[in-house]
Amino acid sequence: MITLENNYLKISIAAKGAELQVLYSKETKIEYLWSADPKYWAKHSPVLFPIVGSLKDEHFKYDGAEYKLPRHGFARDHVFAAEKISNTEVVFTLSQSDETLTVYPFYFELKLIYKLIDRKLNLTYEVTNTGTNEMLFSIGAHPAFAVPNTPNTSYEDYYLAFNTDEKLTYCKLEDGLVANETESIELNGHKLNLKHELFYNDALVFKTMQSSCISLLNNKNDYGLHFHFEGFPFFGIWAAPDAPFVCLEPWCGVADGVNHNQELQQKEGIISLAPHKNWTRFWEVECF
Repeated sequence: MITLENNYLKISIAAKGAELQVLYSKETKIEYLWSADPKYWAKHSPVLFPIVGSLKDEHFKYDGAEYKLPRHGFARDHVFAAEKISNTEVVFTLSQSDETLTVYPFYFELKLIYKLIDRKLNLTYEVTNTGTNEMLFSIGAHPAFAVPNTPNTSYEDYYLAFNTDEKLTYCKLEDGLVANETESIELNGHKLNLKHELFYNDALVFKTMQSSCISLLNNKNDYGLHFHFEGFPFFGIWAAPDAPFVCLEPWCGVADGVNHNQELQQKEGIISLAPHKNWTRFWEVECF
């Protein structure tokens, strides 16, 4: 476990999955991250790579061969190499191995760069194609935030505030795959009130969200967080059934559609990266 801290925040990250496990504010004395209680879901903030969501029949086709990958890929289950740059920055790196090449036939370097900037945590994903052929991948975030996170508040006291959207249209999931059917939610002043029933049928998957910031707030006090993200064409919001958390998930990629032909090159949201080229995205969470 590697710990970073400044005057405002203290975070801890595990080498396995380069997964954020602590997000603590020294000012508010609040732990904002979900505790990973296995009763509900034993993860804090996994990275989703080289796919996001589920593959149809858990496999994809590429260059005439078939490869099997579990939901959200393999990066979250592998140990990353870590280099602590300073008390406020660390770089975690994962590259291909004989094991990964049997399920994903690409040479790559994946870096997760954690950096504290005042009251913000910045997480940058950097992907490099280290091979000689085009690389195909998806990547996504899956941080889970505690709800409630302060005493004398309940799940229903909390809401998500969107900086742009007034209406949300989401795709339903069928056995982890994106269905053709969509539903809409009218927001009341850009607000989505949290309730456990929202997630009884799995995640809400958004393909047309316009917001670049979602705030987690409540009706009982002024504590909360701002979750900033840009350049992610898909977004998921999820919680395990009746669990005391909510996941805010910016994605570059999405689960297979129910009618997908399983060809990786034709997968919705797949990113194509030329040899020896880099690709980056980042998100930030600001605690108050």
